[in-house]
Amino acid sequence: MKITIIGTGYVGLVTGACLAEVGNEVFCLDLDQHKVDLLNRGIIPIHEAGLEELVKRNCAAGRLRFSTDIAASVAHGDIQFIAVGTPPDEDGSADLQYVLSAARNIGRYMTGFKVVVNKSTVPVGTADRVRAVLFGELAMRDTNASFSVVSNPEFLKEGAAIEDFMRPDRIVIGCDDSPKGERARAMMKQLYTPFNRNRERTFWMDVHSAEFTKYAANAMLATRISFMNELANLADKVGVDIEAVRHGIGADPRIGYSFLYAGCGYGGSCFPKDVLALERTANDYGQDLLILKAVEEVNERQKHVLGNKVVSRFGDDLRRHHFAVWGLAFKPNTDDMREAPSRVLIRELVRRGATVAVYDPVAIREARRVLEVDLSEVADGYRQVRFCESQVEALTGADALIIVTEWKTFRSPDFGQIKTLLKNPVVFDGRNLFEPWTMANAGIEYHGIGRSARNTDNATTTHSGTNATNATNDS
Repeated sequence: MKITIIGTGYVGLVTGACLAEVGNEVFCLDLDQHKVDLLNRGIIPIHEAGLEELVKRNCAAGRLRFSTDIAASVAHGDIQFIAVGTPPDEDGSADLQYVLSAARNIGRYMTGFKVVVNKSTVPVGTADRVRAVLFGELAMRDTNASFSVVSNPEFLKEGAAIEDFMRPDRIVIGCDDSPKGERARAMMKQLYTPFNRNRERTFWMDVHSAEFTKYAANAMLATRISFMNELANLADKVGVDIEAVRHGIGADPRIGYSFLYAGCGYGGSCFPKDVLALERTANDYGQDLLILKAVEEVNERQKHVLGNKVVSRFGDDLRRHHFAVWGLAFKPNTDDMREAPSRVLIRELVRRGATVAVYDPVAIREARRVLEVDLSEVADGYRQVRFCESQVEALTGADALIIVTEWKTFRSPDFGQIKTLLKNPVVFDGRNLFEPWTMANAGIEYHGIGRSARNTDNATTTHSGTNATNATNDS
């Protein structure tokens, strides 16, 4: 099939590459000529495992190409995917200017029948607005071209996006029941047939329900994370091990283990933005989503937990202290720094006068860019941060180690080396990678999230095992 992808950000690039991989002819449109030139040379602007190889292979095969030519992009695809950004507006609502601009361009150049697919995360009613824009453009041209607007939200986890697309747990498609909608449904079914060979994964519904499903899914996952973080903060006060609690409640099949890990807050481009956008939608209809307001408030507070623990241990004035920070991206297997908890922590340490040595396996370059902006309000703040090429380099001479992102390479470190290189054998573990009793046996003072149980001997932790072997919250 001939497919056009509008927008070569995270969602658009992964979608285009994966659809080309199964044999479709994919035209990816972006208005940034420099970015398009890089992509056509096989240079990927984001970090996603396997994506570079996928793009290069399909470009070489002639199934995938990138261009800034709007008219050519509209002419190419029978199915036009809108996969542009929907950043939060000042009031928290999703900014739809890029979505509507894409629809306007389709209407301006289209001939014949087009399926226009909203792949971007958009609030309920966006398909109606896209439809109105298309009708307006076609009316000005007095053409017989026709279309159907479809909602097909993405459910891609950064760091595992290709696997998620090629082997999805569900494919949500919203179509209307008009004759044009039925035609669009048949085309979408044909497009996704290669991804349903093992079993049927497609959930068909009306357009509004499909739009709502994406927000509901992310809001539910964010709620689980904030719920466990709030319990972890209480666990610290009452002497409870939140990991033992997690295993105890996760064994209930009605609850399960996913997204029950306590930590230093969630970040990224999805959860924070989508929770706010769903709240805004509710406000537009005169409803307060009290639970989601609490979810957001808990998460913002949780990003300060590590900084508060450091201050409790070393004092308010950190001018003579130096800290090592492992992990900068909001989650492992990505270089995405959007809403990352590390940014809140580093701002707090620098504001109090500390110097910081930071390390991340892939996000150092992006961290340099965002931290220069974050720390611009603090005199010489950016100079207080040293970007390291290894986790060992970051440790040398630090008063303590602070772990913010749960990269696999951090899960089984040389504890003897950590103790030797640090001025003080102190570790603040923002992702509960280690067991308290293991750290005690290594002679390291350990501060986890909700792990200050009074009884941390082997008997307490035998059932739960080592947290380093477990999966973590993913988004």
